[in-house]
Amino acid sequence: MAASPRVLALVLALAAPCAMAEGAPGTTAAGGGEAIVSHGISAFGDLKYAAGFAHFDYVNPDAPQGGTMSFRGTGASQTFDSLNPFIFKGEPAQGLALLYDSLLAGSADEPDSAYGLIAESLEVPPDRSWAIFNLRPEARFSDGHPITAEDVVFTWQVLLEKGAPSYQIILQDIEGVEALDDHRVRFTFKPDSPKRDLPSLAGGLSILPKHYYDSVEFSDSTLTPPVGSGRFTVASVDPGKSIRYCKNPDYWAEKLPVNIGSYNFDCIVYQYFADNNAAFEALKVGDYLFHQEFFAVLWATAYDFPALQKGWVRRAEIPDNTPSGAQGFWFNLRRPTFQDPRVREAIGLMFNFEWTNATLFHDLYRRTDSFFENSPMQAEGLPEGEELALLEAFRDRLPPEIFSEPAWSPAVQSKTQTDRAALRRASTLLDEAGWTVGPDGIRRNAEGQKLTLRFADDSPAMERVINPYVQNLRRIGIDASYTAIDPAQMQERQKNFDYDILPARFAMPLSPSMELRQLFSSAAADTPGSANLAGVKDPVVDALIEKVIQSETREQMQVRVRALDRVLRSKRIWVPNWYSGKFLVAYWDVFGRPGLQPEFARGDTTWWIDQDRYDALKAQGALR
Repeated sequence: MAASPRVLALVLALAAPCAMAEGAPGTTAAGGGEAIVSHGISAFGDLKYAAGFAHFDYVNPDAPQGGTMSFRGTGASQTFDSLNPFIFKGEPAQGLALLYDSLLAGSADEPDSAYGLIAESLEVPPDRSWAIFNLRPEARFSDGHPITAEDVVFTWQVLLEKGAPSYQIILQDIEGVEALDDHRVRFTFKPDSPKRDLPSLAGGLSILPKHYYDSVEFSDSTLTPPVGSGRFTVASVDPGKSIRYCKNPDYWAEKLPVNIGSYNFDCIVYQYFADNNAAFEALKVGDYLFHQEFFAVLWATAYDFPALQKGWVRRAEIPDNTPSGAQGFWFNLRRPTFQDPRVREAIGLMFNFEWTNATLFHDLYRRTDSFFENSPMQAEGLPEGEELALLEAFRDRLPPEIFSEPAWSPAVQSKTQTDRAALRRASTLLDEAGWTVGPDGIRRNAEGQKLTLRFADDSPAMERVINPYVQNLRRIGIDASYTAIDPAQMQERQKNFDYDILPARFAMPLSPSMELRQLFSSAAADTPGSANLAGVKDPVVDALIEKVIQSETREQMQVRVRALDRVLRSKRIWVPNWYSGKFLVAYWDVFGRPGLQPEFARGDTTWWIDQDRYDALKAQGALR
């Protein structure tokens, strides 16, 4: 990412999609019928790590422990006012996932595997109609209270009844959860649901303490540190400015294989700043230690400050082998103005990426055209083979160009701010859609309504991208404007779909599945706080999402995602932005790192403080 639109996280706490992999086939489970009992699950194919594995390959099992890692607080806004990430109210602090463990934990060198954490093992029958998790008797919450099957049942119930509205979508395929005894819990899935991923959905939920919420109202937005199930607790909070998490010295799972060599710091701090310039200045003087750069102009021109010149700060470009993210300006199709795809296409034509990239980003980026950019799931060329056969079933409900033209991509434009060919094409589209230019130069429809487009955002850095775009839109008669608003307003607008067009980015998964319902389903379009920013409501899209979820092999899943990508792109629901395919990071040279970079992660969770380096910089006055 460059000038940074808001990075929005899906309301999911999942370890990984699943189907049973290794284990003991033919075991008769207490839940009835034959089941495979396993230490882990994988969506497609075998698990990399066998039962009894010591640790993940990409960690240093002997990493020194201690010290503090510090980051800049980022997210949907540049502040926080809540320590409850599970409800609709409030803006939760970054890092709250550190407070919670799940039944299963994912690995960063496999696309879709997970292994036992709170659960020592799980049992799943061949038809995946249910899953039993066998909890470790030693598992404890941060207050020392045992984690039991009743806590798992409570987690499901409270999220469904009092959690953010999106949990209604996330949990819709779970029919019931039952405690078989103190340490065995059974999830039963609805008979007509696609079941490939449901055991992992269950295994990835953050486990919440029933006893704590017996006296604390779950639905309240609060700054009181909660009791959690993870290795960290909240040590201190400065509302809206910083939050400090420190390890629970009595954490029971420190030596489990899924935990060894990761999160080697005693404490993790997130510091919030008023704007990006203030954050960058704080990095220069060591107010925080690790920074991911989202601004191309800074990466190209600003990394010449004294601490970097002296070797105190290092920077690196780490390959990002995950889909590069669905980043763009998302139309709100709930507004009547944007129902006509010709209007959306015309608006999209007036964003000149080539000029933006050359003028603002030093040509460091490439144009995004797919929702699954930089992955085998990106639609290319004409549909053929299995993808064509899948789309044929919907031919009468799809535009003809789906079958006759390559997957839609934005037109390449000249590096002048206003491309004349794009201007002419956009004007023609608006004329055809019934929006004609009046004497005042503004387009109106037959009822005399103005064609307006209001950009609003809380990132000052986006202003330099949006303002030239607004100028281009005004050149074709659109009454376009940009307004800077504060993070709290932006958060509320997003939750309640109160916008014309919204800049945002979603980090897409390696194995798309049920989160697609949040992003693009008809049900999510009317669910406050959902990730369906565009308000997509299309039975074909809904059907393709379910086809993806039902995929039985990785190859089948990729084909089905390509079909979904092709259909979504044809709808012009966004104006796609740009991507890099790299993590651009800068960090103070106080860390040790394992020799192996995890294939599907940034990797900083496996670093550690090198005390000698830290002390040397401290002695030189480099660090405060």
